Amino acid sequence: MRTSAALRASGPPIIQGKGAATGSVPTDEEQATGLERFELEHKLAGQDAFDMTPLQADRMGTTKEPIKVLSYFPTRIIGCSGSPAGSHDTVWLHLNRDLQHHRCSECGSVYEMDFQGDEHAEHH
Repeated sequence: MRTSAALRASGPPIIQGKGAATGSVPTDEEQATGLERFELEHKLAGQDAFDMTPLQADRMGTTKEPIKVLSYFPTRIIGCSGSPAGSHDTVWLHLNRDLQHHRCSECGSVYEMDFQGDEHAEHH
């Protein structure tokens, strides 16, 4: 087996539905594939597939009590809009697990990554 074929064979499963009957117009459930299908299946089950809940914005993060940001990857991009939310334009912060604290340059709020991923997983 060639290397590329071996990599495809060991990759993640393809997420697809059964498709529509011949001659009919497919529904979203029948034609969605990949991440779109993944998200759709979670919505139908009443779950949030991508954890889109906003970060805690009812207080300022400090070095003693930073706002914790869950991440399954060693880096994550978040947006700070101040406390209360909307106090300033969004400042984008690039969190990584190598730094203990990350501070917003606009309001000074402190964030800390709560890394829950696999320490030994390879990431691109």
